[in-house]
Amino acid sequence: MESLKKSHRLLLWCVFVLCVQLPLTGGCPADGRTWVPFKDRCYHFVHGDEDKIKSYSFEDAKTQCKGFELLTIQSEEENKFVIDYSPKVWKNSLPVIVWLGMYYDSNTQNMTWLHDNAVTFSNWEDGSLTSDLAAMDKCAALHTNTGKWEIVSCSGDLENGVICEAAQDKEKAKRKPSAVLSALVILSVVAIVGVSAVVWFLHQKHNFGSGIVTAFEYHPPFRVPDTDQSCLVEAEETDSTP
Repeated sequence: MESLKKSHRLLLWCVFVLCVQLPLTGGCPADGRTWVPFKDRCYHFVHGDEDKIKSYSFEDAKTQCKGFELLTIQSEEENKFVIDYSPKVWKNSLPVIVWLGMYYDSNTQNMTWLHDNAVTFSNWEDGSLTSDLAAMDKCAALHTNTGKWEIVSCSGDLENGVICEAAQDKEKAKRKPSAVLSALVILSVVAIVGVSAVVWFLHQKHNFGSGIVTAFEYHPPFRVPDTDQSCLVEAEETDSTP
């Protein structure tokens, strides 16, 4: 019965993970692409065949993320997330360099984010801000093997990674669990119940088999002494009588 208890605990854990943890991904865009949630943001790592590296111009990158943002790094923690998750997407590839959603603002004479100019975090490679590129041709890229940023040419450089970004819709995540989540919950419950039933059946079968063996255990029958032995016993009793 201990196996049954373990199965029930496993069932409760699976339901908790599927019903409590996974719905956090429900706030990501439902556009048919794979989005990875992190904090209150969602990320789509654009990739083709894993054994081939594709090249994207800055305009290509913006087209890939049409309707969403190019990667905008707001903190050191987010920068580390990109570094840590990239190898899971671009496997067995050369170091991947991804476009950042930045441009050169001639008014402030600084690199500025396309979608959020209030972000102050940066992680520039030493000396990378010194560039001979024309002001309007300055873009930025992130090296996923080091996490460092550098100035690159918007028109002349081709980078091999694109990451799109979007804010999570938390209200949508709470309001409408995905169909995939519901299917996973149902399949998990059915699987665990099935395993519990098999364990219970084997347990009962084992107990039933033990009962049969006990019921049919051999007990030698009572032996009745034969005639000669009976006479001998009577004679001995007679001789011993005074």
